[in-house]
Amino acid sequence: MARRTRQLMAMIPVLGLAVMAASGCATPVNQGTGGSGIPLVQSGKLVTCTHLSYKPFQYSEGDQTVGFDVDLVNLIAKDLGVTQQIFDTPFETITSGTSFNANQCDLAAAGMTITEERKKAIDFSDPYFDASQALLVKKGAGLKDLASLKGKKLGVQQDTTGETYANDNAAANGYTVVQFEDLPLMETAVRTGAVDAAINDNGVLYDYAKEFPDTEVTKEFDTGEKYGIGLKKGNTALLTKVNEVLKKAKESGEYDKIYEKWFGKKPESK
Repeated sequence: MARRTRQLMAMIPVLGLAVMAASGCATPVNQGTGGSGIPLVQSGKLVTCTHLSYKPFQYSEGDQTVGFDVDLVNLIAKDLGVTQQIFDTPFETITSGTSFNANQCDLAAAGMTITEERKKAIDFSDPYFDASQALLVKKGAGLKDLASLKGKKLGVQQDTTGETYANDNAAANGYTVVQFEDLPLMETAVRTGAVDAAINDNGVLYDYAKEFPDTEVTKEFDTGEKYGIGLKKGNTALLTKVNEVLKKAKESGEYDKIYEKWFGKKPESK
């Protein structure tokens, strides 16, 4: 994915929501290694930056954060001999590298599309998920593609690849782009009729349509996007470990199990 954030808060340190292995705030201050020899911002913890909610990749369920990305990073934490802790922060602080430079987290898992622009500020793991953009509409609205949105409103999530795609195609299709700060606000706007349709990554929109059957995904756009886990520039030791664990998970079948748990099917072979 590509994602979002509150622009005015981009440079403001935000208290994280530690909801995986312990309650309380994630305030990384004491560096440790967790026995792996790899420096971490908190002793005994692998602190993960994300921006909630982006279901089913990461979202709150009771007092915990769960999701596909969360389960994958748990594999990395286990290999390091530590526990994962979630730090909820505006998306821009991740993609700009601000969160890493402030030692707020070790890595970021946020349904985040690897782009050349983002690679200028942060490093990425090997790709771990294929995505494309998709169109969410109210069921029966008859809106099948961008051309059918002429004179209508198309919702986008701020600072995402979906927003970029929508803006790039707006003039040719005659719709108005309406920006939302986060995914839930954008999805709700489709159901309430505040916008006629919305565009975002296919995985999150299919999940939403399954939960709210009065909506449907009518079109996918093959944008060839791939998600990566983000890390601080130059953190080679942790980057190598992340790639090792992802490779091992795919070879062992553990990745497929996690994928099927969250998407109800095994990943398509490439």
